[in-house]
Amino acid sequence: MQAHDVDGIDGGSPWNNSSGCEEERKPNQKEGKKSNVLSLWGNDRTMNLNPLILTNILSSHYFKVNLYELKTYHEVIDEIYYKVSHLEPWEKGSRKTAGQTGMCGGRFMQVRGVGAGGIVSTAYCLLYKLFTLRLTRKQLNGLINHPDSPYIRALGFMYIRYTQPPADLFSWYDEYLEDDEELDVKAGGGQIMKMGDILKQFLTKLEWFSTLFPRIPVPIQKDLEHRLSQRFPQQSASARNAKPPITLNNHGKCSNNSNRKDSSSWRSQQHGKHIADSEADWGEAESHASHWRARCVYVEKGMKSNDVPP
Repeated sequence: MQAHDVDGIDGGSPWNNSSGCEEERKPNQKEGKKSNVLSLWGNDRTMNLNPLILTNILSSHYFKVNLYELKTYHEVIDEIYYKVSHLEPWEKGSRKTAGQTGMCGGRFMQVRGVGAGGIVSTAYCLLYKLFTLRLTRKQLNGLINHPDSPYIRALGFMYIRYTQPPADLFSWYDEYLEDDEELDVKAGGGQIMKMGDILKQFLTKLEWFSTLFPRIPVPIQKDLEHRLSQRFPQQSASARNAKPPITLNNHGKCSNNSNRKDSSSWRSQQHGKHIADSEADWGEAESHASHWRARCVYVEKGMKSNDVPP
C-alpha cells in the first residue's frame, strides 16, 4: 500500500531543527543481536524529506502509476538497476530558481517548500518507494551490499541517512568509508565520486545538491567529525591547510588575505613612491602639491581621502 497520506508534513520532522529525543542521541551499548525490524527516526510518514520534494514525488505520474505496480522489494531493486543514473533530487534543467530571492528563492525555497518544483528525479521517487515498503534490517543490508549496481547501494545508504537515528549513522557507514566503487552523482553526468567519499559527505555536510538532509544534533556531529579525523588524518590536515578562497573586495578587485603584501608596500604600489619636494624639480613638486590640495578638498567635503584617484 502506498503511503500517500502526508497530512502534518512537518510534524515531528528533523527539518524544524529537531534534535530528537534523548533515547535517539545515545545508542544502546548493551544491544546484542539486532532485531530484523528496522526502527524509523523522525517523521514516519514523510521520511524526513524536504516537503517540496515529497509533494512532487506524490504527485508525479511515475510514482503514482509506474511505481504503484511494483509490490515487492526485488521488483523495486530491478527498477533501480534499469532507471537510476544519478542521485540528485531533481532532473537536469527542470527546476529554475535563477533570479528568485528571499522566501521564494535559494535555500529558503529548498527548506520551506515555497515556489514551484521541477521534475523530481527517478532516484528520489524510488527512494520513497523503498520507504513505503518499510524495509527490514536484512533488506537494507542487501541494498548497501548489492553487487549489481552502485546506484542500488547508494540509495540504500541514502535511505539510512534519511531514516536512521543520527547516533547509528557511523556504525552503518563505518566499514564502507574506504569503498572505492565509483558512480556519477550529478543529473546529466559530470561528477564522479567514490562511494566512501559520498558517505563522508553524508556524515559531515547538511547539503546534498538542491536539498538538505535531516539535521544531526551538535554533540553527535562533533563526535562524527572527531572519528573521521582520527580515521583519515591526512584528509583532515589537507582541509585545515587549504588556502582561503579568492573573493572580491569592495572595489571589485580580487583579493586573497594569505597572499597580500604588507600595507606599506601595497600603498606604495597603488600611489607610487613619495618624493620630497626638496628633491623634485618644479614640475614634480607642483604636481605633488596639486594632488595634495585635491585630497584636502575631498576630505573637507566629508569623503575619504583614499577615494581620490592617484
